[in-house]
Amino acid sequence: MDFSLTGKVAVVTGVSRGLGRAMTLALAQAGADIVGVGLHGMGSTKAEVEALGRRAVELPHDLADSDAAPDLARRCIDAFGRVDILVNNAGIIRLTAAQDHSAEDFDAVMDVNLRSLFLLTRDIARQMMDLGGGKIINVCSVQSVRGGSGDAAYVASKHAVLGLTRAWSNEWAKYHINVNAIAPGYMVTDNTANLRKDKAAVAQIDGQIPMGRWGRPEDLMGPVVFLASSASDYVSGHMLAVDGGYLNW
Repeated sequence: MDFSLTGKVAVVTGVSRGLGRAMTLALAQAGADIVGVGLHGMGSTKAEVEALGRRAVELPHDLADSDAAPDLARRCIDAFGRVDILVNNAGIIRLTAAQDHSAEDFDAVMDVNLRSLFLLTRDIARQMMDLGGGKIINVCSVQSVRGGSGDAAYVASKHAVLGLTRAWSNEWAKYHINVNAIAPGYMVTDNTANLRKDKAAVAQIDGQIPMGRWGRPEDLMGPVVFLASSASDYVSGHMLAVDGGYLNW
């Protein structure tokens, strides 16, 4: 029962596909009602959540408009009157050589991956304090601790997300708010579609994954339920790598 989320409300950003969809379904399977935030709403994920017997409210929202994050937080809370779990999953990447990376691309990545995340989490955390606790899960990346290549803004944003995870975990532990991160490795998602067309890059990456395969969205289902549930009540400021051993290579 430590893994049960019955009676909980979870907000997930980037909910309609890939990693966000898989984590949303996992939370719903564990008993949570869902508030799904996505550029075009929840897509087919809403019906899949409802088929599991859970309630779902979709909030179409462009996280590139970071100034609207406080209003989004209010709408997330109003959907069911509370938020117990926040999964900050939405993110974008701009693959460009560092010397050619435009200021516009840098700002776009930072607005979605960092600024909106900061503002949304700040305001939902205030409500969690009033409730007596909550769970915040930031989806960072193995690039949160590596330098990467060709994605400088993304790497910078994910380093910052891990930093926020640790800072918030220290500040909010006294309010019984657990703040942790999931760091996916190389995953088969839309975000990696172009990278997976580069056979040389794929071969190099494959050679650095001890488990011998790229991750799948469903590989995040167990980890997100663990971090969202009371099973992780004494876990704080941790980055859980789901990477097939990539960071150990």
